[in-house]
Amino acid sequence: MNRILIAEDEERIAAFVEKGLRANGFTTTVAADGNTALDYAATGGFDLVVLDIGLPYRDGFTVLRELREARVTVPVIVLTARDSVGDTVAGLEGGADDWMTKPFRFEELLARVRLRLRTSSRTPEVTVLRSGDLSLDLRTRRASADGRTVDLTAREFVLLELFLRHPGQVLSREQILSHVWGYDFDPGSNIVDVYVRALRKKLGAGRVETARGMGYRLPG
Repeated sequence: MNRILIAEDEERIAAFVEKGLRANGFTTTVAADGNTALDYAATGGFDLVVLDIGLPYRDGFTVLRELREARVTVPVIVLTARDSVGDTVAGLEGGADDWMTKPFRFEELLARVRLRLRTSSRTPEVTVLRSGDLSLDLRTRRASADGRTVDLTAREFVLLELFLRHPGQVLSREQILSHVWGYDFDPGSNIVDVYVRALRKKLGAGRVETARGMGYRLPG
């Protein structure tokens, strides 16, 4: 899963962006000031940064300049209330990959995030995920098991995609809940177990294993 750093000091906006990105399968971290944002981004542990300009301690322009001076090439999308041509030009010439002004539509931000991640990746985008005779076509949203087509609900599709992207890896209920439901449900809910059982019934026995006390995994 791609990791995105959200550098935003307005708690309401940060929470809105974080929830939306998590619901679409991204792992997120929020930094509420420029110093923290610079420290996080400089680690190289993020695939993209959503950067506000009006940050405390270090503003977004400074964070961006220091990242580029340090040869940190992580894609940066500036998300700011500043809409002057001068600010936009300064940001793009200073190393930003994109510039969005507030107020904004989340769907547009999501599209830009995905575009920048595709552009920065040197590997072609995978359109069909496979594990043995199990496959999932991300374009047609069709699953196949043992040569037969499997009809999935929207949530089952996202759940199977998560397993296929991490074959052999044990995924905790919390990880699954975050990815598939975006924390819209109580972590104590059994919704994950219910959907795993439904997925097993459709795919066939042995497709999704239980790691007792830990979570679930798709055999690698």
